[in-house]
Amino acid sequence: MIRNFNLIIIFITIHFSITMEAQEYHIYPESIEKEVKLALSYFPQLKEIPIVFKFKSDIKKSTMQAQPDFKSLLKPRSKRKYYIFISERFKISGTEFKTINVPSDVMTGWLGHELGHILDYQHRGKFNLIWFGLKYLYFDKHIIEAERAADTYAVQQGMAEYILKTKDFILNHAEIEEKYKKRIKRYYLSPEEIMQIVQENKNK
Repeated sequence: MIRNFNLIIIFITIHFSITMEAQEYHIYPESIEKEVKLALSYFPQLKEIPIVFKFKSDIKKSTMQAQPDFKSLLKPRSKRKYYIFISERFKISGTEFKTINVPSDVMTGWLGHELGHILDYQHRGKFNLIWFGLKYLYFDKHIIEAERAADTYAVQQGMAEYILKTKDFILNHAEIEEKYKKRIKRYYLSPEEIMQIVQENKNK
């Protein structure tokens, strides 16, 4: 009886340790736990890649932003660390709203896009990634390529439904400023292009 009890304790300890180890790779606010876990479930390649999801008071020209921890660029790709910054608020027709109040599927789609960026970064060597970041800062054409690539990665991972819901929320929301809608249309995949990728994946 005692032996069986000890085996149960050992099993629980091992299970708890494995669970804690898996959770340590991804740190996120409790308020978006559901959406983060759902988005991550589509990216098994990032299961053991350290990612910190963090709210930020303001992100220029964007609602979310994915970037590497620059110190970790000196490490192997499997040891890199990334941040996904999430703006605490966004504006609709000059009125500020809390980002956590957007529909759950929309939040999941936004996160999926940012994870698409990280998957893209994981395919790049450190010097390539540094050059990639510099081009993103200074070349508008490169911003288009980078954002469309992130959308493509997310769709290919199976997140088309969520990416489409996010775009629908932005493009068909009557009160969202036209300037922001134009930016989305310019830099990101259109709903038609997303469906084309889905169809191409089905035909493979």
